[in-house]
Amino acid sequence: MTPVTAPRQRVSGPTPVNVHVLERPSPTMRAETKMTTEGLTVFYGDKPALADVNIEIPANRVTALIGPSGCGKSTFIRCLNRMNDLIDVCRIEGRVCLDGDDIYGDGEDVVRLRTRVGMVFQKPNPFPKSVYENVAYGPRIHGLARTADELDAIVLHCLDRAGLYEEVRDRLGAPGTSLSGGQQQRLCIARALAVEPEVILMDEPCSALDPIATAKIEELIAQLSEQLTIIIVTHSMQQAARVSQRTAFFHLGQLVEKGDTRQIFTNPQDERTRDYVMGRFG
Repeated sequence: MTPVTAPRQRVSGPTPVNVHVLERPSPTMRAETKMTTEGLTVFYGDKPALADVNIEIPANRVTALIGPSGCGKSTFIRCLNRMNDLIDVCRIEGRVCLDGDDIYGDGEDVVRLRTRVGMVFQKPNPFPKSVYENVAYGPRIHGLARTADELDAIVLHCLDRAGLYEEVRDRLGAPGTSLSGGQQQRLCIARALAVEPEVILMDEPCSALDPIATAKIEELIAQLSEQLTIIIVTHSMQQAARVSQRTAFFHLGQLVEKGDTRQIFTNPQDERTRDYVMGRFG
C-alpha cells in the first residue's frame, strides 16, 4: 500500500477552530490501557482501507475518532469487536488486543468478545420486540439470569443506567420501535449494557438525532465512561470536544494524529490535523 506522503510538521498557534473543550480531569494521568492496535492494516479485496494503525485506548475514558467521510473511522471501530469478520472480502493484518490478548488469535471466542466489546450503531436498531425484551434478549441467551426476578432486575437496572427507565416504566410491553429516535438509541445502549460489556463502541450514535436527544446521549456517555471504556466515531468536532478525553484523527486510511482532546483542537502537531479542525476540508 502506498502511504500518504504529505509532510508532517509541528504546528503551533491559537485555537484553530471555535470549539469549547470542557474542563475535566487530565487524561495525561496514568490510565490503564484497555485496547491496543499494532500495525493494524485492513483490505477490502485488494483495496486498502486502513494502513499500519497503532494506538492505545485508555480504560474508563472516552476516545473520539474524527476525520472526513471515507477516512477509515468506521472500518477501524468495526475491527475492535471483529464486526468486519462478517464481510467476506475483508482481510486484516496486525494485532488488536483487549487487556493484552489478541482478539484475532487462534481459538478466540467471538461471541464472548462481542459481549465484552458492545456496539451502538449510527441508526437506532431496536429488535422487533417489546422494550423489555430488547434488553432481556442478551442476558437470556447468555444465561446471565437464573430466575425471572433476576432478569427483571437486569432489565430495569440497564434501562435506568441508560437514562430511559422513567420514560418507559409504563410501556415496557410496548414495541421498542414505538419509541422516539432518541429513546430508541438509549434503548440500544441499554441492550448493550445488559450483557455487562467492558467497552462500548459508538459509530456516530447521534447523527440521526435532534439536539435535545443528542444532549441526553452525550450526558449518558459521560456517566458511563466512569465505569466503561467508550470509543466514539463522530462527524462533529464540537461533539468530540464535549465528550472525549482522547481524540484520534484519521485521513485517507491513516491514523494521522492522536492525543489529548485539548491538544488536538488547540495545538495539533500535523498540518493535516490543523487543516481539518479549521474546516479547510472534510
